[in-house]
Amino acid sequence: MKKGLALLTACLMIGTMAMAQTFTLKSKEIGGQATQKEFANSFGCHGSNISPQLYWENVPAGTQSFAVTIYDKDAPTGSGFWHWVIFNIPANVTELKAGAGDISKSLAPAGSIQSVTDAGAPGYIGPCPPPGAPHEYLITVYALKSKLSLDKNASPAYVGFNLFGNTIAKASIVMYAQQ
Repeated sequence: MKKGLALLTACLMIGTMAMAQTFTLKSKEIGGQATQKEFANSFGCHGSNISPQLYWENVPAGTQSFAVTIYDKDAPTGSGFWHWVIFNIPANVTELKAGAGDISKSLAPAGSIQSVTDAGAPGYIGPCPPPGAPHEYLITVYALKSKLSLDKNASPAYVGFNLFGNTIAKASIVMYAQQ
């Protein structure tokens, strides 16, 4: 009897673990390649500079807030380039609308903070890679244990430092851009 109960318990646990879903980032707009819609309208590019629509599923238990970053490791800077840093997104929000990175439109979730990018201003700055090889833009959502005690003047590196110790889980997608 005890062996049968133990076997049943083990099977239920394995079944539950198999059904557990992975924290996942998706977009209804990003299809692998940035379009003129996402491209910057600066640095010699003539895009619309609209941040992409993003959404995430299967939020980990204990999540108190989210952060989203867009990072170009291929930028010719020696340290990459941060294109978007938004944090303190409320835990009940699982989507950023297209254009949420435009501070003037107030489309970002209430209470969220968009800190400075490597362009020196808060909000989204789209891709504008130099002509040649494609650049890889890593878009990441972080499920966090708490809100970050930072403001809009926090540098991307400092936000990243704070994300490191507060992350429960993260999920990423990649967008490529080339001129």
